Amino acid sequence: MSRKAKQIVLEPEQRAELERLVRIHTTPKRMAERAQIILWGAEGQTNAKIAKRLRTRVARISKWRTRFVKEGVEGLLDEPRPGQPRKYTAETEQTILRKIDEPPPKGYVQWNGRLLGEKTGIPDYEVWAVLRRRGISLQRRRSWCLSTDPEFARKSADIVGLYLDPPENALVLCLDEKPAIQALERAQGWLKLPHGKALTGANHEYRRHGTSTLFAALNVATGQVKAGHYDRRRRREFLDFINEIVAEHPDEEIHVIMDNLSTHKPKRDHWIKRHPKVHFHFTPTHASWLNQIEIWFSLLSRYALKGASFTSVRELRQAIDDFISVHNEKAAPFEWTKRYVKSVHPKHKYAYLYK
Repeated sequence: MSRKAKQIVLEPEQRAELERLVRIHTTPKRMAERAQIILWGAEGQTNAKIAKRLRTRVARISKWRTRFVKEGVEGLLDEPRPGQPRKYTAETEQTILRKIDEPPPKGYVQWNGRLLGEKTGIPDYEVWAVLRRRGISLQRRRSWCLSTDPEFARKSADIVGLYLDPPENALVLCLDEKPAIQALERAQGWLKLPHGKALTGANHEYRRHGTSTLFAALNVATGQVKAGHYDRRRRREFLDFINEIVAEHPDEEIHVIMDNLSTHKPKRDHWIKRHPKVHFHFTPTHASWLNQIEIWFSLLSRYALKGASFTSVRELRQAIDDFISVHNEKAAPFEWTKRYVKSVHPKHKYAYLYK
C-alpha cells in the first residue's frame, strides 16, 4: 500500500513565486521542474501522474513535495554539499606567509608563486589561493616618503593656515619649478590596418631637441598660474621670476609657499631685506604634497606634455603657454579640505599575524 501524498496548500505569495520560476527563462531547469511539481501537487494531482508527465521516478516527486511542506519555497533549493575536505590547514597558510618575509633564493629579487611552492613543498595553486585570500600581490610595489623634519607640525600648520584662512589683502602663491622638460619629436600619426580600421599612435623612436625649465606660481585664491621659461634653475633664474611677480604686485603683501631647494634659500638676506612685504613659507622636508603647484604640474603633464611631439624648445614652450592661457580663462582655486596633516607611517590595507 503506497503512502498518501503530502497535501499542498499554497499561499498567494508562494504561488506567485512558483509561477514566476516556471515562467522566466533564466530559471535553471531543475528548479523550474521542482516548482512545477508543487503547482501540480497543489491542483490535487497524484505523485504517479506527475512522475509520468515529467518522465521521472515517483520517489523524486515525493521528495520535493515533502521538502516544500516542511520548508516552503526555500526547500526546493539544493542542499549545501561539503565537497572534498581541505588538504591544507591554517598551518599551511602560516608557512607560506612566514616564507614571504624571508629573503628570496639566490638569483631572484622577489618571491613568486612557483618559488614559494618549491621552497615550502606546497602546490602552486594552493600558494596562489592563500595569496588571493589575503589580498597579497607579490608583484605590486608601493612607495612612500616620510617627512623627518623636526618642525613638521609648525611648518605644515603654517601652510594649511594660509590655505584655509589667508591674510586679508594679501597674495598667497604656491611656487616651484619643473626642470629639464624634454622637447621630444615623436614619429606619430594615423595608421590604416588591413581590415580598414585606423588608429593613431606614436613610434617608439624619437629625437631630442633640448630641454627647458619652467618656473610657475599658482594663485591660491583664483587658481590662475603665472609661468616663466628658463634654460636653467639657478638662484638667478629664481630671483628673476620672483622679481617679475613683485613688480606686478608692488603694493601687496605676498606669501610664497615653496620647497626647501637650495636656490630658494639665499645665503645672504639682502633680497629679503629689500622686499619686506614678501614672506617665504617652506614646506617640511619630503612633504612637497603640501604645495598646491604640484597638482597643477600634474595637470600640465597630463593634458599638454604626455605623448606630445615637439621639434624645438620654442615649440615646447609655446605649447605650455597655450595650456596656461586656456587654464587661466576658466581657472578655479583648488579646494583644500584637509585641516589636519601629520607625518606617520603608511597604513597597510592588508596585514597578517603569525601565531
